[in-house]
Parts: sequence; C-alpha cells; structure tokens
Amino acid sequence: MIGVLLFMAGLWALGAAFGTPRRSRFLAMAVLWGLAGVALAALSAGQPLRRILGDDVRVWAALTVLAALGLGYAWLLTRLKARAVTDQPKTATTGTFAPAELDRYARHILLREIGGPGQKALKNARVLVIGAGGLGSPALLYLAAAGVGCIGIMDADVVDASNLQRQIIHKDKGIGLAKVQSARDAILALNPYVTVRPYQRRFDADTATVLQDYDLVLDGSDNFDTRYLVNKMAAQAGVPLISAAITQWEGQISLYDPAHGTPCYECIFPDRPAPGLVPTCAEAGVAAPLPGVIGAMMAMEAVKHITQAGLTLRGRLLIHDALYAETRVIEITQRSDCPVCGVGH
Repeated sequence: MIGVLLFMAGLWALGAAFGTPRRSRFLAMAVLWGLAGVALAALSAGQPLRRILGDDVRVWAALTVLAALGLGYAWLLTRLKARAVTDQPKTATTGTFAPAELDRYARHILLREIGGPGQKALKNARVLVIGAGGLGSPALLYLAAAGVGCIGIMDADVVDASNLQRQIIHKDKGIGLAKVQSARDAILALNPYVTVRPYQRRFDADTATVLQDYDLVLDGSDNFDTRYLVNKMAAQAGVPLISAAITQWEGQISLYDPAHGTPCYECIFPDRPAPGLVPTCAEAGVAAPLPGVIGAMMAMEAVKHITQAGLTLRGRLLIHDALYAETRVIEITQRSDCPVCGVGH
C-alpha cells in the first residue's frame, strides 16, 4: 500500500512539473487507486503483487472512505464559500465619501472630465462583468480601483494552473477555487469600499434576469454562444454592453447601446463563425499581456461611459494588433434588419 501511495505522490509531482491541471491529476490518481483496489480484491492471498498492494482489502476500503469524506468536505466547503454572498440583497452605494475614499480617489477627482460628480457617479454605478478570465481580470481590478460601487461577477469555472499565464486576478494558491470567489477576494483586498456580488454560474436564459440589477455589463466571455446571448439579453433589457474578444495577438472592443441608437453586437457580426473556424485561446494560444491591454480598455470605456467623459466607443469598433503595435478604429452602424435591435424589435 505504501508503494502505491508513493507512486501516486510521484505522479502528482510529475504532473505539477509539467503544468497538468489539478483536476486531471486528481483523476489520474483516482484511476490508479481504483485499479489498485480492483487488483487487491481479485488476487488471491499470498500472491506477491497482493502483498505489495497491502494484502488487506479492509485497509484499502477504509482509506478510500476517508479520502472520499475528506475530498467531499473540501468540495462542499468551497461551494459554500463561493455561494455565501451570491444572493446578497442589493445594497445602496449612495452617500458621502469617507475621508479615506477621498484620498484614494484624489487623482480621479483632480481630472476635469471626472471630478467630484464623476467619482460620485462611479460610486453609485452597478456594473456586471461576465467572465473572470483573461479579459475580466484586469477589467475587474480597474473597476474596483476606480471606485465603481457595486461590481457583479458571473463565471461558473474554477481557477486552473493554465489560467495564471494571463488571468492576473487569480493567484497560485487559489488553484481549485471558484473564479468568482478568487476574484472577489482580490477585489476586496484592493478596495474594501466596493460591494462585490459573485455569481458562480454560466450566463444563460435563466440567469439573464440579473441584468436588470445593473447599469452596465462587460462581456469578457470566451465563446460565441455566450457573446450572442449576452448581446440579445442586454439589448432587451436596455443595458449598455461593452464587449471584447481576443485571440493570439489581436483584440477588439466596442460599446453596444442600441437603446440609444447605436448598433448591437449582432449588427456587426450577424453570422456566427462555423464551429472550429475561429480557434479559442486554448487551441490557438494568446500572448499573456494582450488580455490585460484589452481588459484595461474595457474598464476605461466603462469609466468614460459612467462619468460621461470624452468620446466612448459607442458606434465605433476598436481593433488592436499587438504583434505589429497597430490600432485602428472603424465606424459601425445599426442594421435595420438586425434580429436583435432592428426595426420591429
């Protein structure tokens, strides 16, 4: 039995050295343990392999039960922590600034385009960020740093070692933790004066009602189904949408607000790419700083939209090519036949 445990420990260390996700390592160890148990039960007493495996099936069974109880407890504890504040009641973020907040936001207040009224608008704003991954990480951190009063985070995933190359809101010690919980901890460590609402779930037709509680939504999801659904639901709810996407060295971003006469996402991209035509970051790779660049732009557009500063990307699409350090902005227009925001919709 000791030999099996040592082999499992070696398997775990080898997987860690090659960056294998924790979930895959756990699965490999579980398979190995199960095979050892089957072999132990099948072999007759006295056989050499049975002695190596521990000889006593009862000991193997007891260890299996203890391990299952421990893993079950850890999983339940993680779920409870992640959901502890998910359904917290909507809290008011209005009111005067604490002295520490005035010092914290002094550089914003000095800006003529933001000032005290703009910072108050940020404090009263409610922003939902869909996806706590590459794009969501910098966007969430900068929204919190800027003083956005209420920040919602929706993501169903957990932190994996492969995320840490670009998802800067998460830490190595948070591997295996729900992304919304990891992001919430990082945000509150940065700015305890904001309210964070984590939603550990996928964005779908059933969860879309949460949009009604927010003034602005940022979509940093990594799949077309979610992007099109977020666009549709945001347009129906009349909530402005800042949507961005990245792949390899290139990113794009725009602010879609059909309620105020600008196009929606589907106006610009009416046809989804065929499956496999546009590879994901996991399939094609992505330069580590790129989501930081585009995610920070998402936060910047959110700050400008909330404070009414400058010229936003409403009605314009920004395309950034990091490999050749080129950025271009093109005008985009609403389509009358758009099934989401066109005439009659």
